[in-house]
Amino acid sequence: MTSQIKTVLLLGLLTGLLMFLGGLMGGRVGLFFAFGLAMLMNVGSYWYSDKIVLKMYKARELSPGDAPHIHAVVEEMSRAAGIPKPRLVLIPQDAPNAFATGRNPENAVVAVTRGIVNILNPDELKGVLAHELGHIANRDILIQTIAAVLAGAIVFIANMLQWTAIFGIGSDDEEGGNPIAALAMAFLAPVAAGLIQMAISRSREYLADSTGARLAGNPLHLAGALGKLDSAAKQVPMQGSPATENMFIVNPFRGRGAASLFATHPPIEDRIARLRAMAQGDR
Repeated sequence: MTSQIKTVLLLGLLTGLLMFLGGLMGGRVGLFFAFGLAMLMNVGSYWYSDKIVLKMYKARELSPGDAPHIHAVVEEMSRAAGIPKPRLVLIPQDAPNAFATGRNPENAVVAVTRGIVNILNPDELKGVLAHELGHIANRDILIQTIAAVLAGAIVFIANMLQWTAIFGIGSDDEEGGNPIAALAMAFLAPVAAGLIQMAISRSREYLADSTGARLAGNPLHLAGALGKLDSAAKQVPMQGSPATENMFIVNPFRGRGAASLFATHPPIEDRIARLRAMAQGDR
């Protein structure tokens, strides 16, 4: 199953879960109210998250004079991807990592840390930049925002449902409603929504790897970079908020004990194996 199809199915699951919970709580009125509230909560994130996260990490713009090689590579691959050349910024941290942000290709930003420039060779850095351009070309910021809106609405309805189940608000025994089942659903639904949201994030990482490998011209460039970045992430901690972990090419805050179902990134070993398989298929 391709990452695109998997994303559509997972978004469909989130939508179905939202509609089911809305029906439990009180039909369309509760459903639309929760969806509207979640939309308001996330629209600001969609429009301003790039400015917020860049300020959080004290990023500064990289001019063509500062990094001519990086600018040349990004310009070349942006043309290949059919998107405008994004802005480039540098995060003054030694932890090697990178991310892309911006609400659409016209307002996109690619951020690299000082550390990534120091440990990767030019081909590996090209693979990383191609991965981030893949996120931009695939409009992953928009897709993640849609997932966040749906998941936020589910959490809101589930919280309301907990109160109605506990205190019997709006219950009707003649309709055979089961408050225990409703309460169980109210607790399980946010967990399910979180799992689906994380699965969407992992799916988009696989897709960005595939897109990036095509843009870079050699999947092994990115495979080599991922191996180095994963090793370095365990030794050099990133200073920042774990809430931003899904943005980075490798998780800079990951703990070894974290359950894979709740991980925002696929296992590095799987990503590298897929890229190596792509390289074999190209020969």
